[in-house]
Amino acid sequence: MRRLFSLLLVVVLSSTASLTHAAGWGHIKGKFVFDGTAPSAASLTITKDKEYCGKFSLVDERLVVNPDNKGIANVVVMLYVRRGKKVKIHPDLKNVSGAVELDNNHCRFDPHVTFVRTGQELLIKNSDTIGHNTKIDTFSNPSTNFTVPEKGELKQTFKKPETSPVPVSCSIHPWMQGYLVIKDHPYVAVSNKDGEFEIKNLPTGKLTFVFWQEKSGYVDKVTYKGKKTRLRRGRIEIDVKDGETVDLGEIRVAADVFKK
Repeated sequence: MRRLFSLLLVVVLSSTASLTHAAGWGHIKGKFVFDGTAPSAASLTITKDKEYCGKFSLVDERLVVNPDNKGIANVVVMLYVRRGKKVKIHPDLKNVSGAVELDNNHCRFDPHVTFVRTGQELLIKNSDTIGHNTKIDTFSNPSTNFTVPEKGELKQTFKKPETSPVPVSCSIHPWMQGYLVIKDHPYVAVSNKDGEFEIKNLPTGKLTFVFWQEKSGYVDKVTYKGKKTRLRRGRIEIDVKDGETVDLGEIRVAADVFKK
């Protein structure tokens, strides 16, 4: 009887160990590409502080496409987590440390799309020599509207995650627009000037991600792995495996997505 119990204990411990080993961490990466002739960025009309803001050749940043490789900048990739659910977070990413900067710089928001986690400090700066205000129209958190004097800065934190990116604007300079992504987990990426993105140390398993872009909203018409695909509410399921990087390759976004 004692021998049988010992054998059962070994089997249980072995099973537990294999399950622990299987529950690992993986990564994803990819590149968003404009499927068509790359549009040129339109110049903005400067209506306030023309002598200062007019020096910077400002353009419409609602859709930024690299003319060299058609990469789409500022596409947001977010892990989808159902309301009331929590996602497993890698030990190296659990603690929120360091501030994220959002700068009023050259009469534009820099970066154009900013990601900050709940409880993380958002440092709102003004590198310009004129005053700005930074208005953040949140839904789950109280909305804010800060006056930021020249060369000034202030700090803000958010307690609750936001389902979608929220708009940031300056009522003094109405062309200034940006977005803030607020989540209670670290699994968000914003595509760079070449359309590239990467999210590291994700929990393994089949995970759902959301593609979002300022002008299109949900990115729902793409060519993925050579096939034209409709993504309901911009959602795509990816099987993340332990120790591996899932390369989604080029995700070609249909031009008419941006005409909404």
